[in-house]
Amino acid sequence: MSRLLDDLLDMSRITRDVIELKRAPVDMVQVVQEVVENARPEATAQRHVLSFEARGEALWVDGDLARLQQVVGNLLSNAIKYTPPGGRIDVHLDAQGAEVVLAVADTGVGLAPEMLPQLFRLFSQLHRGLTVSSGGLGIGLAVSRRLVQLHGGSLQASSAGLGEGSQFTVRLPRVTPPTGAAHAPADADDARATPPASRVLVVDDNEDAAVTLADVLARQGHATRVATSGRQAIEMARALVPDAVVLDIGLPDLSGVEVARTLRADPSMAACVIIAVTGWGQEEDRRRTQAVGVDHHLVKPVSPEMLLRTMALGRRR
Repeated sequence: MSRLLDDLLDMSRITRDVIELKRAPVDMVQVVQEVVENARPEATAQRHVLSFEARGEALWVDGDLARLQQVVGNLLSNAIKYTPPGGRIDVHLDAQGAEVVLAVADTGVGLAPEMLPQLFRLFSQLHRGLTVSSGGLGIGLAVSRRLVQLHGGSLQASSAGLGEGSQFTVRLPRVTPPTGAAHAPADADDARATPPASRVLVVDDNEDAAVTLADVLARQGHATRVATSGRQAIEMARALVPDAVVLDIGLPDLSGVEVARTLRADPSMAACVIIAVTGWGQEEDRRRTQAVGVDHHLVKPVSPEMLLRTMALGRRR
């Protein structure tokens, strides 16, 4: 529901020509890698094989990080959704001349030739035989294509026919990496590299989810504690002085925004990395958490690998 609402709001902004891109040099390897890892639990639940390969270096574009993540997320979500259980989804990223090219290919239900001209039209569904809950409202691809176009690029689809899988290809203008920029590793082992052992406070009113995540982090060598409310989180943070706080925003008493604001006002928490984990991913939501000192804003579901990589990034000064 959150994703559908985000797409509807974006489509409204796009049709009124009021959408604003916050451009900066963006490493597409890191963008795609994070989205792939975020989608991996969903793919695993469908018994899909999900692979990611990046060829070459300096795959940088001038773009809006959040919007590019949204585009890649939409394409990957569609590939998972429209591929029967036990399929394969391959994500490739490379440079072709002056362009960075992303291809998301699947072994799914495919597309009939007559579907292609209608595919990116607003409220056009890939397969109307699906229920609304599984098929969506037909706005994700329209939003994605327009966002890519606003970046000066293109989004195209191809398929050999029904039952033959499909491929979506994004082309974006390539730019020179910023001075001193490090290329993000695409190797699976590097992608799962963990930060040094630290004290981590996990805050979520879903106790089962919080305990499970804390256990995962503990197996990586971190000392973890769990809080299930905003006030409890503040009390535990003051006693523990954690190196990182993984913070749900929708808490039953104080919101995660209030918790973050309180922690940032405490001088002892100056070095603490605060990572928001929430179901809301609109630009307004990100600005709200950033304004109270949250360093990183992740949208649920978040894989342990992605969380570990985010922890390793440290404070966003």
